[in-house]
Amino acid sequence: MALLNILCYPDPRLYTIARSVAEVTPEIITLIDDMIETMYDSNGIGLAATQVDVHQRIIVIDVSDNRESPIVLINPEIVWAHPDRVKGDEGCLSVPNTYDSIERALEIKVAAMDKTGQTREIHAKELLAVCVQHEMDHLEGKVFVDYLSTLKRNRIKTKMLKLQREQSR
Repeated sequence: MALLNILCYPDPRLYTIARSVAEVTPEIITLIDDMIETMYDSNGIGLAATQVDVHQRIIVIDVSDNRESPIVLINPEIVWAHPDRVKGDEGCLSVPNTYDSIERALEIKVAAMDKTGQTREIHAKELLAVCVQHEMDHLEGKVFVDYLSTLKRNRIKTKMLKLQREQSR
Protein backbone atom coordinates (compact mmCIF):
# COMPACT_ATOMS: atom_id res chain seq x y z
CA MET A 1 0.00 0.00 0.00
CA ALA A 2 1.05 3.58 -0.55
CA LEU A 3 0.22 6.97 0.86
CA LEU A 4 -1.40 9.23 -1.71
CA ASN A 5 -0.99 12.99 -2.10
CA ILE A 6 -4.13 14.88 -1.01
CA LEU A 7 -4.99 17.91 -3.13
CA CYS A 8 -5.39 21.14 -1.17
CA TYR A 9 -7.98 23.83 -1.73
CA PRO A 10 -8.11 25.87 -3.96
CA ASP A 11 -6.56 23.34 -6.38
CA PRO A 12 -8.80 23.39 -9.48
CA ARG A 13 -8.66 19.58 -9.74
CA LEU A 14 -10.93 19.44 -6.68
CA TYR A 15 -13.68 20.81 -8.93
CA THR A 16 -13.56 17.89 -11.37
CA ILE A 17 -16.72 15.79 -11.54
CA ALA A 18 -15.88 12.12 -11.04
CA ARG A 19 -16.73 9.39 -13.55
CA SER A 20 -18.57 6.20 -12.64
CA VAL A 21 -16.54 3.05 -12.02
CA ALA A 22 -17.42 0.44 -14.66
CA GLU A 23 -16.08 -2.55 -12.72
CA VAL A 24 -14.05 -3.30 -9.63
CA THR A 25 -10.62 -4.23 -10.97
CA PRO A 26 -7.39 -5.06 -9.12
CA GLU A 27 -6.29 -1.45 -9.81
CA ILE A 28 -9.47 -0.12 -8.17
CA ILE A 29 -8.91 -2.38 -5.14
CA THR A 30 -5.32 -1.09 -4.84
CA LEU A 31 -6.59 2.50 -5.07
CA ILE A 32 -9.17 1.80 -2.34
CA ASP A 33 -6.52 0.26 -0.05
CA ASP A 34 -4.23 3.24 -0.65
CA MET A 35 -7.09 5.67 0.03
CA ILE A 36 -7.89 3.94 3.33
CA GLU A 37 -4.24 4.04 4.37
CA THR A 38 -4.02 7.72 3.38
CA MET A 39 -7.22 8.58 5.28
CA TYR A 40 -5.96 6.88 8.45
CA ASP A 41 -2.48 8.41 8.14
CA SER A 42 -4.06 11.88 7.82
CA ASN A 43 -6.38 11.31 10.81
CA GLY A 44 -9.42 11.74 8.58
CA ILE A 45 -12.80 10.04 8.72
CA GLY A 46 -13.48 10.18 4.98
CA LEU A 47 -11.70 10.55 1.66
CA ALA A 48 -12.98 10.83 -1.90
CA ALA A 49 -10.93 9.69 -4.89
CA THR A 50 -11.20 13.24 -6.26
CA GLN A 51 -9.11 14.44 -3.31
CA VAL A 52 -6.21 12.24 -4.44
CA ASP A 53 -6.57 13.36 -8.08
CA VAL A 54 -8.36 10.22 -9.25
CA HIS A 55 -11.65 11.29 -10.75
CA GLN A 56 -13.71 8.16 -10.21
CA ARG A 57 -16.74 7.78 -7.98
CA ILE A 58 -15.09 6.13 -4.95
CA ILE A 59 -15.21 7.17 -1.31
CA VAL A 60 -13.84 5.58 1.85
CA ILE A 61 -15.12 6.38 5.32
CA ASP A 62 -14.45 5.23 8.86
CA VAL A 63 -16.27 6.95 11.72
CA SER A 64 -15.72 4.07 14.16
CA ASP A 65 -13.94 4.64 17.45
CA ASN A 66 -11.36 1.91 16.82
CA ARG A 67 -10.56 3.04 13.24
CA GLU A 68 -10.87 -0.55 12.02
CA SER A 69 -14.21 -0.43 10.19
CA PRO A 70 -13.70 1.24 6.83
CA ILE A 71 -16.71 1.63 4.56
CA VAL A 72 -16.12 1.64 0.80
CA LEU A 73 -18.72 3.22 -1.46
CA ILE A 74 -18.28 2.93 -5.23
CA ASN A 75 -20.70 4.90 -7.44
CA PRO A 76 -22.70 6.03 -4.39
CA GLU A 77 -26.17 7.49 -4.89
CA ILE A 78 -28.43 8.97 -2.26
CA VAL A 79 -31.74 7.14 -2.68
CA TRP A 80 -33.48 8.86 0.23
CA ALA A 81 -32.75 11.86 2.42
CA HIS A 82 -34.60 12.84 5.58
CA PRO A 83 -36.33 16.19 5.06
CA ASP A 84 -34.98 17.51 8.38
CA ARG A 85 -31.58 19.10 8.22
CA VAL A 86 -28.95 19.65 10.88
CA LYS A 87 -26.07 22.10 11.10
CA GLY A 88 -22.69 20.93 12.31
CA ASP A 89 -19.02 21.77 12.11
CA GLU A 90 -17.19 20.13 9.22
CA GLY A 91 -13.56 19.97 8.27
CA CYS A 92 -11.80 18.51 5.27
CA LEU A 93 -8.44 16.90 4.56
CA SER A 94 -8.22 19.14 1.47
CA VAL A 95 -8.75 22.26 3.61
CA PRO A 96 -6.52 21.53 6.63
CA ASN A 97 -7.22 23.13 10.00
CA THR A 98 -10.39 24.81 8.76
CA TYR A 99 -13.84 24.11 10.18
CA ASP A 100 -17.23 25.70 9.68
CA SER A 101 -20.90 24.96 10.19
CA ILE A 102 -22.62 23.27 7.22
CA GLU A 103 -26.24 22.15 6.91
CA ARG A 104 -26.86 18.52 5.87
CA ALA A 105 -29.71 16.01 5.81
CA LEU A 106 -30.23 14.41 9.23
CA GLU A 107 -30.09 10.90 7.78
CA ILE A 108 -29.81 9.31 4.36
CA LYS A 109 -29.95 5.99 2.52
CA VAL A 110 -27.18 5.37 0.02
CA ALA A 111 -26.91 2.68 -2.64
CA ALA A 112 -23.38 1.80 -3.79
CA MET A 113 -21.06 -1.03 -4.69
CA ASP A 114 -18.65 -2.24 -2.05
CA LYS A 115 -15.03 -3.29 -2.55
CA THR A 116 -16.14 -6.68 -3.89
CA GLY A 117 -18.42 -5.11 -6.49
CA GLN A 118 -21.60 -6.11 -4.64
CA THR A 119 -24.40 -3.55 -4.54
CA ARG A 120 -25.52 -2.62 -1.07
CA GLU A 121 -27.59 0.01 0.67
CA ILE A 122 -26.63 1.70 3.90
CA HIS A 123 -28.80 3.77 6.20
CA ALA A 124 -26.59 6.52 7.56
CA LYS A 125 -27.37 8.73 10.56
CA GLU A 126 -25.52 11.44 12.46
CA LEU A 127 -21.78 11.65 11.76
CA LEU A 128 -21.85 8.90 9.12
CA ALA A 129 -24.64 10.70 7.22
CA VAL A 130 -22.70 13.97 7.31
CA CYS A 131 -19.50 12.27 6.20
CA VAL A 132 -21.16 10.47 3.27
CA GLN A 133 -22.77 13.71 2.06
CA HIS A 134 -19.47 15.59 2.42
CA GLU A 135 -17.49 12.99 0.47
CA MET A 136 -20.19 12.69 -2.20
CA ASP A 137 -19.91 16.45 -2.72
CA HIS A 138 -16.26 15.90 -3.67
CA LEU A 139 -17.37 13.47 -6.39
CA GLU A 140 -19.55 16.26 -7.78
CA GLY A 141 -16.63 18.71 -7.78
CA LYS A 142 -17.74 20.55 -4.66
CA VAL A 143 -15.72 21.44 -1.55
CA PHE A 144 -17.43 22.22 1.77
CA VAL A 145 -16.20 25.84 1.66
CA ASP A 146 -18.45 26.33 -1.39
CA TYR A 147 -21.37 26.40 1.07
CA LEU A 148 -19.87 29.37 2.91
CA SER A 149 -20.25 33.07 2.19
CA THR A 150 -17.96 34.61 -0.43
CA LEU A 151 -16.15 36.52 2.32
CA LYS A 152 -15.41 33.39 4.38
CA ARG A 153 -14.43 31.42 1.27
CA ASN A 154 -12.01 34.16 0.14
CA ARG A 155 -10.42 34.33 3.60
CA ILE A 156 -9.90 30.56 3.57
CA LYS A 157 -8.51 30.68 0.03
CA THR A 158 -6.02 33.41 1.00
CA LYS A 159 -4.97 31.43 4.11
CA MET A 160 -4.51 28.22 2.10
CA LEU A 161 -2.50 29.91 -0.66
CA LYS A 162 -0.23 31.54 1.94
CA LEU A 163 0.28 28.17 3.66
CA GLN A 164 1.11 26.51 0.34
CA ARG A 165 3.66 29.25 -0.49
CA GLU A 166 5.31 28.82 2.92
CA GLN A 167 5.50 25.05 2.52
CA SER A 168 7.07 25.29 -0.94
CA ARG A 169 10.02 27.36 0.33
